[in-house]
Order: sequence, then structure tokens, then C-alpha cells
Amino acid sequence: MRKAAVIGLGRFGMALAKDLAASGVQVIALDRDGRLVNEVKDFVDLAVRADGTDQAVLQSQEIDKVDVCVVAIGEQFEAALLATVIAKQFGIPEVICRAQTEFHAEIFRKIGADRVIQPEQQAGEHLARQLANPQLIDFIQLADQFTLLEFPAPKQFQGKTIAELALRNKFHVNLVVIRRLIPSSAEEGEEKKFRTVFPRPDEALQAEDVLVVVGSDEALSRLPRE
Repeated sequence: MRKAAVIGLGRFGMALAKDLAASGVQVIALDRDGRLVNEVKDFVDLAVRADGTDQAVLQSQEIDKVDVCVVAIGEQFEAALLATVIAKQFGIPEVICRAQTEFHAEIFRKIGADRVIQPEQQAGEHLARQLANPQLIDFIQLADQFTLLEFPAPKQFQGKTIAELALRNKFHVNLVVIRRLIPSSAEEGEEKKFRTVFPRPDEALQAEDVLVVVGSDEALSRLPRE
């Protein structure tokens, strides 16, 4: 079982710890605030009231044995830096830091953080992209300038086969899967349900199909959408 440590139980750290535990990850959650520790203790494997910058304490709770450590300390930047350094010294395979500013993010990278996230900025970018492109269902940023995109099949694609569309040659994107509406779920008042269809060259797109494609942001921007 994958094991994770979350150091800092503010709104971000709390939500992360609970969601990880609900997904089957073994979670150690740690914060100096006993109230926050009590709030999360029934959701995770281990909740500890402790100083996330105390190397001996972290080692005593076997933080050094986790697969991933998320330093989610928000307001106290120096404490977050020290916790990150300790996690790297432990040799934890992946150390992820929450940064409040790009300047802080750059410092985290320089001291060895494997990944740096800025939840507020990323949430703003995500919302802006959805508001600017209301036809999008969802997207996941995979790496710099590459995205996994989910959107309804445009009318001009419907009725055509995957071979006829030639998405890779014409648009330089790859079709990963098709999410196809289950007819019995399309009745009024019921939540629509979809099944996953792996695209074959002779597979023709239907009116309610949802396409999941991956490619560069530049290539994805050229896809027809409605």
C-alpha cells in the first residue's frame, strides 16, 4: 500500500489528507494544532500533534519511510523550508511542497523539492480556462504545455470513423479513449452515465460521445469545438 505523509493541516493539507485516505493511501497527518489533528484523526491511519520541523519527532513517526511527503505548511515559510530539507535528508522518494508565491516556489525547487504546487494560482488558472472555453468538460495539465483534454465530440466529427478523422495527422493530438453515453441513463432527471470505449480505426463517433485527447496546448487549441 502506498504511504504518504502530510505535514500541515490547513484547508489544503486537511482536504489532501482526507482525500488520500479515502483513495486507499496510508496517511500520516501531522500538525502542531491539536484541534486540526483531532479533526482528521478518524479519517487517516495516524494523526500526530507535533512540530513538522523536529527531525527526531518526524523520524519517530516513521515519516522517513513514506513514499511521498507533502509539505503543506502555509503561513510559516521558514518552517516549510526546514520540513522540506528534513524530508529530502530522509531520502523520501517524492517531496511535494505547497508554495504561496512564485518566489517561494523557486526556493523550494532550489532546495530539492521534487514538485511544487500553488493551489490558489492553479485553481484560478483552471477556472479561467473553463470560463474561456465553456464547452470543455475537464482537463489535466500533464507537463509544461501538454494537456489531457475532455470535451464533447464536435458535430463535424460525429458519424465519422477514427480513421477518417485522422486526429494525429491532421491535428497532432492523440485520442486516448471515448466516453460513450449509456442510453438507459439519458432519461430526463437521471444522471448521465458513460462507458469507456477504446478507439478502433472503424469506430464511428456518436452524438453524445465525449473525447479524451492528449497533446500540446498549441495543437489542442486548433481542435474544432462548439
